[in-house]
Amino acid sequence: MSQRQVLQVFEQYQRARTQFVQAVAEFAARPQNIDTLQNAGVMTLLRPLLLDVIPNIQQTAALALGRLANSNDALAEAVVKGDILPQLLCSLSEQNRFYKKAAAFVLRAVGKHSPQLARSVVQCGALEMLMICLEDFDPGVKEAASWALGYIARHNSELSQAVVDAGAIPLLVLCIQEPEIALKRIAASTLSDISKHSPELAQTVVDAGAIAHLAQLILNPDAKLKRQVLSALSQIAKHSVELAELVVEAEIFPVVLTCLKDSDEYVKKNGATLIREIVKHTPELSQLIVNAGGVAAVIDCIGSCRGTVRLPGIMMLGYVAAHSENLSMAVIVSKGIPPLCACLIEEQEDHIKAAAAWALGQIGRHTPEHACAVALANVLPILLSIYMDTRSSEDLQIKTKRALKNILQKCTHLPALEQLLHDAPPNIIKHIVGQFSKVLPHDSKARRLFVTTGGLKKVQEIKAEPGSLLQEYINTINNCYPEEIVRYYSPGYSEILLERVENYHPVL
Repeated sequence: MSQRQVLQVFEQYQRARTQFVQAVAEFAARPQNIDTLQNAGVMTLLRPLLLDVIPNIQQTAALALGRLANSNDALAEAVVKGDILPQLLCSLSEQNRFYKKAAAFVLRAVGKHSPQLARSVVQCGALEMLMICLEDFDPGVKEAASWALGYIARHNSELSQAVVDAGAIPLLVLCIQEPEIALKRIAASTLSDISKHSPELAQTVVDAGAIAHLAQLILNPDAKLKRQVLSALSQIAKHSVELAELVVEAEIFPVVLTCLKDSDEYVKKNGATLIREIVKHTPELSQLIVNAGGVAAVIDCIGSCRGTVRLPGIMMLGYVAAHSENLSMAVIVSKGIPPLCACLIEEQEDHIKAAAAWALGQIGRHTPEHACAVALANVLPILLSIYMDTRSSEDLQIKTKRALKNILQKCTHLPALEQLLHDAPPNIIKHIVGQFSKVLPHDSKARRLFVTTGGLKKVQEIKAEPGSLLQEYINTINNCYPEEIVRYYSPGYSEILLERVENYHPVL
């Protein structure tokens, strides 16, 4: 047998291995093939090919494993249980960029499914390997490593801490300074995933100088990058006053306000979220945003979009208004009530309506002037109808009831109160009647109007428990009128009068 014939056998074997891994990688890209591949025992066949002498076969085997693990958690579990990860990481530092990218993809695909699988990735020493990849010259390798780290870190603070301890933060901050947009995006996203869990983790990101670099990217024309940058700054700012102040000191205002006019819905949403996370902390930070034109910009944003994109803006207005009378008045003066009222009417999702109800309650709860501004926008009947709608979720009912109570307890605008008097259930009527009992004793014109519009008659029809707060309110109102007037409007009094007519014997 000649040498040529011997070598031919090896060549055929190599061709067969190459064809096999390429075919499996292609099949694994289609979800309908996954079960068939799994049942055929594909994992055990791919595992030895990770150590193949031919680099191209190694890379394609890793790609195929990544696609399989990405498809469902059972296959990701099989990668872990089959001891494939240690083999994948074996002598990685000497491998070429294609293999490094494929290996990082496998780690990401396994780690994304659950904290347990991500922990398995960490325990097999993958973080050290990913640090090597983050320092690689090739931006594609850095991107793949950054992506894998993000999928590990996003699960919980313990896994995020492991990523931090491995030394990822300074390298990720370097990545957001690289020219490649895709790498910037993923690095910013990973910093966001690390920062979100705790003030301590966010502080490590800040200490590495991330804020200044992220702030510079807010004006980048790439929408996907802006999304991630705004998200990362939000996740830092949300934890504490100190961190929020550091974000503000990076001179992100008024630049961030331009994001609220962006054509990309997620840029709008993330921009509003960032502003919300800053204003929620203190009246001083809120005042800073108001002075920068933040309230007016958020109100315009709420008016120009629909659905969940509105939510952070709605909450931002609520947080600003909650801090003080003056800040609440700033929301009123900037015409913040009509768009919030529109959200109650237009939105289908209960949680968005609940946020709008909460925000309106925060605006109206300070003084009679604030409550009057809300009442004049015809908000109270809308809140009441949502509260009484049986289709409203429990949370929405709680929020609308609380908002009604907050506004009613300060409202002295009697026409708005009277509108509710005829439809409100007993637990709301108490607050309405309470307000009338405060205003009527001091306003003769209002007393007259209360009679002519049927308000006094309605109050006499209310059945209150003797000795209850509601009964006290009714007594206070009744004491504002002559006894015969109160008697005249009491239920059954017309029958008594008719009876007297029947029993009356005229003197001829």
